Amino acid sequence: MNGSRKLALGATVTALAIGGALAVSSASAEPQQAQRAAATTTAWAKIAANGQFLGGQGIGGINKFGIGRYNVTVPSGLNGCALLGTVNTNGGNDPGPGSSSILVGQVNSNTLFIRTATPSAGGTAAVDSDRPFSITVIC
Repeated sequence: MNGSRKLALGATVTALAIGGALAVSSASAEPQQAQRAAATTTAWAKIAANGQFLGGQGIGGINKFGIGRYNVTVPSGLNGCALLGTVNTNGGNDPGPGSSSILVGQVNSNTLFIRTATPSAGGTAAVDSDRPFSITVIC
C-alpha cells in the first residue's frame, strides 16, 4: 500500500470515529431536550390591584394582605418551577406614571408571594402600591 492510500484510509477511519462520537453525543442529548419540551404552564392568573381574580387557571386562591402584597396559592408544587410576573395597566386610569415593579417569590411548596410597587411615585407608593398584575408558573 502506498503512502497516499494509507493517509486516505487513516483520514476515513478518523472521520468515521468522529462522526460516531458526534452521533452518540447527540443521541444522549435527545432525552434532555424531550424533557425540557415537556415543561408546561401549570398555572396562570390575571389579578386586579384590589386582589380580585380576573382570569386564569390552576389558581387555588388569592389573599391580598397589605398594600401591594398578595399571596397566591396553587394546588400543585412549585419546586423547580419558573415563576414569572408582570405588572399590568389599570386601563385608562393607571395610577403609576413612570416605572412599576413586581417581585414574585415562593413562600412554600404551593404559595407565591407577590409584591408590587411604583418606584417612580412619591411617598409610600414608591415602596408598595396596589398594582394589577399577571403571573405564570411553568414546570
